Formats: sequence, C-alpha cells, structure tokens
Amino acid sequence: MNRGMRRTLVGRVVSDRMDKTVVVRVERLVKDQRYKKYVRRYSRFMVHDETNACSVGDRVRIIEHRPLSKNKRWKVQTTLDSSAGVR
Repeated sequence: MNRGMRRTLVGRVVSDRMDKTVVVRVERLVKDQRYKKYVRRYSRFMVHDETNACSVGDRVRIIEHRPLSKNKRWKVQTTLDSSAGVR
C-alpha cells in the first residue's frame, strides 16, 4: 500500500513536557531580498512521540502524518543523535 509522498524534516527537540508529544524546532536558511545574506528562520512543530523516548536537545527526523489532534500533524520517525540527558 503506497502512502504517497510524505514530507520529512530534521529538527531539534525544544520541549518534552507533554505526554506523548514533543515540540521540534526546524531551522531553514532564507536569502534576504535586499542584503543578499542568508537569514535563519525557524518553525515549531508539535510532534507525536509514542514512547516518550525523545528529550530536550535530541536531533530527530519527523515525518508528516494524519491529524492526531488540533495541532499535531507530524510524528517522530527516528532519533538521529541524543543529548544524553543534558538540560
């Protein structure tokens, strides 16, 4: 069964205080029209973490998913590198 093209993004966990949910900040570079310099822009996503395995500082790959709640449309696919409990 083909699920279509689901987007994946890589970001860093900034909050893990909720149950089965983490907030992931994804960074991208955008070129400024006037000054021709690259500026960092951020997006924050509410991401489903079924096993509560992610902690603050972890780098994770997230994948697009069906709506799970009012704000959650993404799910943790893998943890790329762990912060090892550093807060």
